[in-house]
Amino acid sequence: MKRIIIAIVLAVLTSGLRAQGWKMVIEKTDGTRQELLTSDIADVRFTEETAPALEDRNVDQIIIKEVYCGGCPKDDGSGYFHQDKCIVLYNNCPQQIVANNLCFAFCAPYNSNSKNENYTSTGELVYEAEGFLPAQNGIWYYPGSLVIEPFEKIVVNVQGAIDNTLTYSQSVNYANADYYCMYDPESGYNQTNYYPAPVDVIPTSHYLRAVKYGQGTAWPLSVTSPALFIYQPQGTSPRAHASNADNIWYSPGVAQSPITACVKVPAEWIIDGVEIYNAGKKEENMKRLTADVDAGYVYLTNQLGHSLYRNVDQEETEARPENQGLIVYGYALGSDPSGIDAEASIRRGAHIVYQDWNDSSSDFHERQKCSLRD
Repeated sequence: MKRIIIAIVLAVLTSGLRAQGWKMVIEKTDGTRQELLTSDIADVRFTEETAPALEDRNVDQIIIKEVYCGGCPKDDGSGYFHQDKCIVLYNNCPQQIVANNLCFAFCAPYNSNSKNENYTSTGELVYEAEGFLPAQNGIWYYPGSLVIEPFEKIVVNVQGAIDNTLTYSQSVNYANADYYCMYDPESGYNQTNYYPAPVDVIPTSHYLRAVKYGQGTAWPLSVTSPALFIYQPQGTSPRAHASNADNIWYSPGVAQSPITACVKVPAEWIIDGVEIYNAGKKEENMKRLTADVDAGYVYLTNQLGHSLYRNVDQEETEARPENQGLIVYGYALGSDPSGIDAEASIRRGAHIVYQDWNDSSSDFHERQKCSLRD
């Protein structure tokens, strides 16, 4: 659409109409309008709007709190619905976080039980010694300063930034002005089944942008077992890094095509990650994230509305004086060893500290429903 508008405007500017006193009329969303003589216009272009950058602060305290990617049952029993994924980030410290150009990616191959060509003959991941992770297909990023207040979450919708519960009662309602969403049709991720126009209450300033270098029209985050990670580029922008052909990488022995294209993400840029295994393929799963990012894994049973949720650090949470009398015990939606119901405690005003040992085997559990449905 932007290209069409620019083409029309430039056609007017370069024609004799400029001399006839034509005007460009700009109608703004606040109802006001502005008129410009075409004779006063030299060029027209669209640029990506970004807020003025704030200084990074406590970026290493961002954690992935929850991943909902496996879909939920359809109400009529005909199958499951999975175009409603989300990632929940969390500030795990008592200071404000400011993170510029925060990126989201997943490691190759797409599924934990897929054939994995990334191992040496002695069982090491080929990219571990080289100090990077292969981000497959494309990356998403927030083009500005993401601010997360102490012990607060940020919900990032991956697909379907609408009220999905109107159609599927066990899905998620994303009609919330505080939520963020991955929505950038001009990137090539434009399949409307996955990316309907976001609900109006989500401001456009909360839209993430994408760089697609792989194949397809939807970011193919696995519904069974993604190896998800977040990172922050240093000394370059997300777009410049992911668009640089010198950073493209392919798994050894696979055909080099957009289907298998990855971008090398340096290990020192990575903030957090979670290795998710397919619970139905326990004998076939293989690690993709390196041990310094995630030394373990967590199982997901998909199609049931389940999510992967981080365990509470019981000692640290109970030690915070402001939590006295606010912690709710008797958690029944998963196997968190602490027994603390984090979401119920948060609703009472408690500040939850989550476990972060870089080991999903001890840091996460499978939750019976996404916490956004509590």
